[in-house]
Amino acid sequence: MPFRAYALLILTNFLWAGNSVAGKLAVGHIEPVLLTSLRWVFACLIILFLAVPQLKRDWPVIKAKWPLLLGYGAIGFTLFNLLLYMALNHTSTVNVMIEQSGIPLVIFVANFALFRLRATLAQIAGFVLTFCGVLVTATHGDIRQLLHLNLNIGDAMMLVAIVIYAGYTVALRWKPDLHWKTFMATSCIGALIACVPALIWRYHNTPVTWPDAQGWWAVAYAAIFPSLIAAGAYIAAVELIGSNRAGLFINLLPIFGVFLAVVILHEPLHGFHLLALALICAGILLAEWSRFRAAS
Repeated sequence: MPFRAYALLILTNFLWAGNSVAGKLAVGHIEPVLLTSLRWVFACLIILFLAVPQLKRDWPVIKAKWPLLLGYGAIGFTLFNLLLYMALNHTSTVNVMIEQSGIPLVIFVANFALFRLRATLAQIAGFVLTFCGVLVTATHGDIRQLLHLNLNIGDAMMLVAIVIYAGYTVALRWKPDLHWKTFMATSCIGALIACVPALIWRYHNTPVTWPDAQGWWAVAYAAIFPSLIAAGAYIAAVELIGSNRAGLFINLLPIFGVFLAVVILHEPLHGFHLLALALICAGILLAEWSRFRAAS
């Protein structure tokens, strides 16, 4: 079971890294509100087409739990991604990577505050190591750069976003027993509904500017890979090993972002990238080692 969860979390973070890259490449080609809305339009069409039998079977549970199910999509899918895309319009990818690495810590705190679920010493030490790996990646091996970070409204948006996503992760504890297609379909509908107020606000007095070809590619990627595949894989992994353990894997994001930049954009691979990878992997292994020992 743990190894299945690890595979799901590795896939999730790889696709999420692609989402951050796509979000940055989309700047100037499609507006954040429109990108967020269109991704959920297409994600809804795809998952509804696939999930009709499961939706019929699970309809009694949907009727009983619809506010919670729609809320998962509105908060965990739309609100988080809208803030992420808007933040990338104002701040650097470096800042976003550093700030996003705080999600596991917020999960630890929320789990303790709500359920008195304590993080183990191994998990805390693992978080510290993975966080150091993120800092090494973001600062290109020169930690002194942290003294010169420029913070702005985009960073404030990202800090709100990490609290929201940590809350969404912890709240998956209350997810009703449904087929995964049903849960994804209802969450996607909730995400799409949540886009409507943002669209009305954004285009109340401003005409819609439709995306160019690069913007549509960003929509297509976001609708299929992070919206459906990664979101479903993350939910399944949290069910398998819990939010404290699953959240730590989020710090793989910058490493996968570097990998994509090297392979796709042909950017150079430096020694500090390898150091960061070693720190992050060591942190995850440290956090999970006690589980292996207990099981043996």
